Amino acid sequence: MKKALKFGLIGLAVIVLLVGAVLAYVVATFDPNQYKPQLIQLMKDKQQRTLKLDGDIKLTIFPAIGAKASRISLSEHNSDKEFAAVEDVRVSLALMPLLARKVVVSEVGLSGVKVTVIKHKDGSTNLDDLIGKGEARQEEVKPQETAKPAAPILLDVAGIAVEKASLNYRDEGSGASYALNNLNFKTGRIANGVPVKVNFDSAVQTSKPEVDIKVQAGTTLTFDLEKKLFRIEGLDLQVNGKALDISNLQVKAEGAASANLTTHEFSASGLKVSASGLKGKDQFSGNVDLATFEFAKDKISAGKLAVNAKLDGDIGKLAAAVTLQDLQGNAQTFKSGGLAVDADFTQPQQAFKLKLTTPVVGSMAAKQINLSNLVIALNATGDKLPGKSISSELKGSIQADAERESVNLTLAGGLLQSQVKTKLAVKGFTVPAIRFDVEVDQFDADPYLPKSEKKTEQVKTEAAPEQPFDLSALRKLNLNGSIRVGSLKVANVKTSKLRVDVKAQQGIVTVSPMSASLYEGGTSGSMEVNANPAVPAFSVKQTLSGVQLGPLIKDAANFDMVEGKANLNVALTSQGNTVSAIKKGLNGTVALNMANGAIKGINLSKLVHGVQNMGGGMETLKPAAGDRTEFDELKANFKMSSGVAHNDDLTVKSQSLRVTGAGDIDIGNSSINYGVKTTVADAVDAQNGSLTIPLQIQGPFTDLKFKVDYGAVVRDVAKQKIEKRKQELQEDLKNKLQEKLKGGLQGLFK
Repeated sequence: MKKALKFGLIGLAVIVLLVGAVLAYVVATFDPNQYKPQLIQLMKDKQQRTLKLDGDIKLTIFPAIGAKASRISLSEHNSDKEFAAVEDVRVSLALMPLLARKVVVSEVGLSGVKVTVIKHKDGSTNLDDLIGKGEARQEEVKPQETAKPAAPILLDVAGIAVEKASLNYRDEGSGASYALNNLNFKTGRIANGVPVKVNFDSAVQTSKPEVDIKVQAGTTLTFDLEKKLFRIEGLDLQVNGKALDISNLQVKAEGAASANLTTHEFSASGLKVSASGLKGKDQFSGNVDLATFEFAKDKISAGKLAVNAKLDGDIGKLAAAVTLQDLQGNAQTFKSGGLAVDADFTQPQQAFKLKLTTPVVGSMAAKQINLSNLVIALNATGDKLPGKSISSELKGSIQADAERESVNLTLAGGLLQSQVKTKLAVKGFTVPAIRFDVEVDQFDADPYLPKSEKKTEQVKTEAAPEQPFDLSALRKLNLNGSIRVGSLKVANVKTSKLRVDVKAQQGIVTVSPMSASLYEGGTSGSMEVNANPAVPAFSVKQTLSGVQLGPLIKDAANFDMVEGKANLNVALTSQGNTVSAIKKGLNGTVALNMANGAIKGINLSKLVHGVQNMGGGMETLKPAAGDRTEFDELKANFKMSSGVAHNDDLTVKSQSLRVTGAGDIDIGNSSINYGVKTTVADAVDAQNGSLTIPLQIQGPFTDLKFKVDYGAVVRDVAKQKIEKRKQELQEDLKNKLQEKLKGGLQGLFK
């Protein structure tokens, strides 16, 4: 027995030596490079692509089966243009573990990889011929007899190294391009249940959207393919560069996470994400911290979730923090210890502090969430605020139902210096139907509006061209609601008993009624915006009754030229996607009727009374402080066409004054060219009768000039004096004739 064993071992040793000798001889004598022409021709014949093998191919048998090659490239289909290339490739498998059905990859290395994938306009790609896309299967796979399952092949890779790779994708249909340049990827040992370190870095460029960033990532990965378990630990992700319109972008992430795909469980811990960047001139930063999170089929739990954000921009500085405490629940219900939001917003002249707190209750199964005791506290401080400080608080609730696609909100209480009651209902999330009702006792918006700055002439010349506004969002707006305000001040215009009902549907927004009391009178009417055309259309019908027009215009436009109670009827339409285009497109009618008022800036009676001392010609008059022309009645009807209001029936009356006028007011270009004829009954003296003065008003609204044709006035005065002298001469001649006639008759009877 011992001899048999001895001879058996000797025989086995001899066989191993012979096999080793044969393998050594094969490696020493076999040259794979001599088969390059056949490989190149095979690729040419089968795939119509050009394969280049400029470097040597080397094989190894022991202790690992492997191959090394360099300077390999492959062309596009039926083209000499390069599709893919690699500088060096190294792959080897350990020989002995293969006998035990265990794959041990001792080396996988790639260097200088370049691949360009193109999607053509017809949807095909330059990969289709390689992956056999669209080709019919040549042979039908016949079912094989069920065999006993073999032992699974165990995967074990010593490491993967990819260096200086470049991957490009281009979509010719959309014009989008995506690129990973200078890509490096390296791992440690990859095996089931063995933690493996993974490192990745690359430059990423995309055209749609525009992205130019550098990405670096490192983590430790552990997996169990049989149990479908995956876990990452020590995540360290860093992103730097530019994305969209954000420059100086910096993103960092760290934490740990695990997933069980069999039981659909997920967990995370110590997750931290931070980001900062510059959008235009606005600097922003933010971070998210999640202590713990666990999700299973019938359970969800989370520790403290904190979100912080900061913004430093032209409009002011904003700092906000959101905290969600101890979320616990299951498939039926969940609740949280509380949601809290803190925000600070500061501007040069005022500051705001917002605090929001609410418990959170919901149902994952019903897809519902309920904020039943919502409290919103707002504090505003500023030198121009009432009392320099305003504190307010709103209470209410929010219910959201994702299954029914509905949200309902109710809020009541103080908001800044106002008392507010609000109801909001939203139905449908894709195209929401919005219903609302808002009631406010009083509100002064001016302290919260940005202050207008005086622009120099240089600023005006360098100002950017007017940008068109886009109302396309109104085409899908479904809105119906009412806003009522007891008293309101906006841009220095004061109103009371304001009511605005808004309805928007199928691209048409209607505001009706639009009514309010203002400046001792009232206004009522409607407005409509049609956003369906490429250039939106507008129409307004409004009536002002008994309104003190002077204070209204002065408060609204700081234009103090008229006073008196006015009745005004406006019916106008226009089209445009800029304010200037709307002004230049105005068409319709305006009717004005005023009583017991005055035109400021000119005293027509004073001008006429001093006309005797003026020379001839067309004199230009600049308004003097305190000048005014009072009237008992003023009536005018304007026909608006392409932004120009034409009038030819102006009538102004007082005890000694009569004014008529005609001309144009160019709303589109903010200028006037208007002629007025003024008749003053006591122009020269008590016996002169009336005198008519022609007056031309010209120029832009900001620099009006009044031109009086004094030559015509002097001619009129001279004419009146000639007529008077003529009458005097006629009367004198008559008297003399009468005297001579009387004397002649007396001599006749002597």
